[in-house]
Amino acid sequence: MIIDRYIMREIIKPTVAVCAALVFIYGCYMATRYLADAVSGQLTGTTVIILILLRIAISLEVLLPTTLYLSVVIALGRLYKDSEMTALFACGVSMARVLRPVFFISLVIAVIVASLSLYIRPWAYSTFFQLKAQAKAYFDITRMTDGTFYEIENGVRVIYAEKVDHQQDEAERVFIQTEREDVLQVIFARQASQSMDQASGKQILVFAEGYLYEFSRTGKEGRVIQFEQSAMPLEPKENLRLKYRVKAASIGSLARSGNSEEIAEFQWRLSTPLATMLLALLGVPLSRSSPRQGKYAKVTSAVLVFAVYYNLSAMAKKWVAQGVLDTVPGIWWVQALLGLLLLLLLWQPNRMLRWRKR
Repeated sequence: MIIDRYIMREIIKPTVAVCAALVFIYGCYMATRYLADAVSGQLTGTTVIILILLRIAISLEVLLPTTLYLSVVIALGRLYKDSEMTALFACGVSMARVLRPVFFISLVIAVIVASLSLYIRPWAYSTFFQLKAQAKAYFDITRMTDGTFYEIENGVRVIYAEKVDHQQDEAERVFIQTEREDVLQVIFARQASQSMDQASGKQILVFAEGYLYEFSRTGKEGRVIQFEQSAMPLEPKENLRLKYRVKAASIGSLARSGNSEEIAEFQWRLSTPLATMLLALLGVPLSRSSPRQGKYAKVTSAVLVFAVYYNLSAMAKKWVAQGVLDTVPGIWWVQALLGLLLLLLLWQPNRMLRWRKR
């Protein structure tokens, strides 16, 4: 048990450090993508933070297996460098004894990854797409900046204001273009302010001293209305309808589906915990090195192995989704190759040891 705890501690320390670093880097990358929308007024600051956290939760499905795999290579590589592994083998500790603590750690991480892949990831994607759709469909004058055009409701409505007063929630010289079926509506007002409609409880835009132009796309009819004050709802009349996305589908609906794209997603989610364990165990034979090589000697080869595996998995998933590959064996042949490589690397040193004894 002492050896198990020691090996597990040596693996957990770099796992936490590397995972935290990768999460920070990924979070900064996501921030650069969404902060531009926040600056332009398309997203609020709170929405940006939530979107970043959701993307981090989605990325953990890949980051956790990756960091565990590299941590096994780094931790055991240090033991090889300091000749601790040589001392363990000299004392009768077998490779199976070294694999045991790695297996226990990988099993715990695999359970976490399974929870992320089967439940948290689809929920995070569903919430992410809903927030993005709401940001496009619902407008807020407080998010506008001077002299900028904004598209809402997927381009159905375009709003422009020459000057915006964020303290008073007002805008001057406002232009709004709305497309509804075969009618094009244009509103130009000297001033506009945002307020709450007491009857419906929804946000409305109140215009002062302006004109309303309506044009028919099918005929020559049209009209021009001058008004002192007019109001327009900012929220769509119909409930927001989200486009169906496989990534946001529940595991139950994917299991009952016969669609090739959904089957590929279903197999991918089931394969992630298995891949977590196989990669962690694969890090044990890949970490073998001599004391002169250093603890990072095999990191490059380990990264190459992971890159090949991940790209093969992504291609296999795409091929199954497109119908190029049958759902059986689906993407499982990639996991089988990974398991075969693990057995080959574990068996080869034992074979060489037996040959030397002869």
